[in-house]
Amino acid sequence: MERKWWKEAVFYQIYPMSFQDSNGDGIGDLKGITKRLDYLKELGIDAVWLSPFYKSPNDDNGYDISDYRDVLTEYGTLEDFDEMQREMHKRGIRLVLDLVVNHTSDEHPWFVESRKSKDNPYRDYYIWRDGKDGGYPNNWDSRFSGPAWQYCPETDQYYLHLYSPKQVDLNWDNPKVREEIYDMMDFWMERGADGFRIDAAAGFSKEEGLPDGIPRKQATGCEHYLNGPHIHEIYREMNQKVFQKYPEIVTVGETFGVTPEDALKYAGNDRGELDMIFQFQHVGLEYTDGNKFNLHPIRLSEFKASLSRWQVALDGKGWNSLYLANHDQPRSVSRWGDDQKYWKESAKMLYTMLLTMQGTPYIYQGEELGMTNTVFESIDDFLDIQTLNAWKVYVEEGDDDPETFLKAAKFIGRDNARTPIQWDDSKNAGFTTGTPWMRVNPNYTWLNAEAELADPDSIFHYIQKLIALRHESLVAVYGNFTEYEPENEALYLYNRKLDGQNLFVALNFTGEEQKLTVPKEILEAQKKSKLYVSNYDNDGVICDRMIRPYEAIVYEWE
Repeated sequence: MERKWWKEAVFYQIYPMSFQDSNGDGIGDLKGITKRLDYLKELGIDAVWLSPFYKSPNDDNGYDISDYRDVLTEYGTLEDFDEMQREMHKRGIRLVLDLVVNHTSDEHPWFVESRKSKDNPYRDYYIWRDGKDGGYPNNWDSRFSGPAWQYCPETDQYYLHLYSPKQVDLNWDNPKVREEIYDMMDFWMERGADGFRIDAAAGFSKEEGLPDGIPRKQATGCEHYLNGPHIHEIYREMNQKVFQKYPEIVTVGETFGVTPEDALKYAGNDRGELDMIFQFQHVGLEYTDGNKFNLHPIRLSEFKASLSRWQVALDGKGWNSLYLANHDQPRSVSRWGDDQKYWKESAKMLYTMLLTMQGTPYIYQGEELGMTNTVFESIDDFLDIQTLNAWKVYVEEGDDDPETFLKAAKFIGRDNARTPIQWDDSKNAGFTTGTPWMRVNPNYTWLNAEAELADPDSIFHYIQKLIALRHESLVAVYGNFTEYEPENEALYLYNRKLDGQNLFVALNFTGEEQKLTVPKEILEAQKKSKLYVSNYDNDGVICDRMIRPYEAIVYEWE
């Protein structure tokens, strides 16, 4: 066990556009973040992952960057950034930046030059190809639907974009591109950043020749760019040229499509690449043939198997990132809990799970309040480019049923996570004095931070307690993981153990009472037990019992 600050930390993701507006223009900003830092300190947060704040046309809400070294005008200035990071550091909160370098905006100066001519010095910063047989260079899909190629009449060639046409893939085979990126990373490290979350981190290296992919409903061609041929060379070089200069930083890769075995290649203890990765298995289980807009129900045993697999596979070899929600996922209580009758109980249960597993927990803004999915009446209510593009391709072209699509989009669409934070019950939930860029969830009148801070039994105070307990418990952070009753479709039961100390966790994922049978070896071995935490009133005695709807109970024992 090698102790690191980032293993023992609890992270909080801020999506700046929806966090806090300080000037009444309806858009969150850096001064707004600074204004709310005491709230994060009170919650017990150790580090912030800040989603992109750089200059951008905002085709994909900041994940299309036109200037890596400056701040989006609506968010503020570099001076505002400096003030924000200073105030975070004063409170003992570290700052991890989103590094979006699979692609740039088509408005980035590099691409403006690149598209001018085939012999432009910046031409090879991006991936250009001739068409084939009167069509696209290959059959790859954009991850935002439609072809992954955009025609450029200036030079009669196509450029590659694995996301929006305004998000142009960089050519990571070009050493000049890599040096530009590493130099930019140094710029932010020297400005006070404490690490990077690397966006689309598994997609930088494309297979030579860019061959056609196996046809799929979504993401045709992904086998030729996910975990590509030179990806690990890239990260070893990045580690040597940047990360090693700043030994206290943390690096996290967003790696779509990886298995635990793949993860250990990126973030194994002896790899010299990244510290940890985000994996997507547990958040993609409902997708039918990989299509997030065509969902099918899953069993609890499937969900548990995904989470447990990662707990066991990385133990002692790598490190997990733990999350239930982020800017690309819906609200966790609406997805895996009950956002109606057992809203409070199920939200607490889910975060009991997150904060009693091995790995670094990430709490997405508003999750500490139990924020829920919002209300969509029709496709016209959606703002997210992924949802709108998919509607155009799958529904307007007659491939999918509109009702099936809308049902899925309402449940799993990215807009659910992007409604403004609900600070109080005043107009626009205290987010802005102007007109918010996105409609506030109507339930803000009763679900808001002000109400929860005043309620000792709130979700906020429960998660605050979980964070404090985790800070004091090495077994909660580093302990190994043993699951019980993996086929149980109601309960998730597991034990964490480190140096003779144990946490036995029992979670009810249903709205009905369930029979809890404590594993025999725990009943026989435990000499004494006490209550670690529970979302209901409980004593500290480990025993067979009935476990209440969405109950979470954790015992300490030895």
